[in-house]
Amino acid sequence: MSQIVFITGASAGIGSAAARCFASEGFRVVLTARSEDRLRALESELNQQHGPATAFAVKMDVTKAAEVETVIKGLPKDWQAIDVLLNNAGLALNMVPSYENSVAEIDTMVDVNIKGVLYVARAVVPGMLERGRGHVINIGSTAGHDVYPGGTIYCATKHAVLALTQGLKQDLHGTPIRVSAVSPGLTETEFSLVRFEGDAERADTVYADTHALSAEDVADAIMYCVQAPESVNVGELLVQPRVQSGSRMVARGEAAKGL
Repeated sequence: MSQIVFITGASAGIGSAAARCFASEGFRVVLTARSEDRLRALESELNQQHGPATAFAVKMDVTKAAEVETVIKGLPKDWQAIDVLLNNAGLALNMVPSYENSVAEIDTMVDVNIKGVLYVARAVVPGMLERGRGHVINIGSTAGHDVYPGGTIYCATKHAVLALTQGLKQDLHGTPIRVSAVSPGLTETEFSLVRFEGDAERADTVYADTHALSAEDVADAIMYCVQAPESVNVGELLVQPRVQSGSRMVARGEAAKGL
């Protein structure tokens, strides 16, 4: 039986690209997110392309611990043996000094980016231990390595994701379970559109006149971690476009030509 991958935030961006990548490599994918219509469309696409038992979609909000537990415990029997957990759901809201972030923005970033990772891992890892196999992959960020103006809260949450990844590996020391973080740099997805509350013009400036990573590039990095020999644990894979040398150092225009 093909391995099962459980993906949060699967409805768009890195999550949907990873789902397509896994499906193309013969994995079966559980697709979760809050956007049910997008999930169903992706489920249909993957099942048509790769076979009727390739994808299973279920709506889930990672910020609701009880819902996470109910969804995972309620998976159909032939979808319960999760081999790979991809904790992908995450977001940034606004770009202002931390004391200007609203309480709602702070709570949402902490709830999704930190608590969501913990809630899902808490629900999935015990089953991996029972089965004696598994791999947890958390999506971090270059923002988990430095801090930039206007991104204090988001950067803090991504620093936490890296700490949670390292700590979980220690918690699982001596077990067969692998734990990795994949930390992308500038990646052209809906990330900035969400950050700037649907302001497409402002979001487009983030990726203008340069060569950002694609969601597919990050999916390839995720697959590298999964397909490494069983004796190998990739603790973290930090992946950036060649034009980027730091969170705020991105070559543009003439400097980005040929890159």
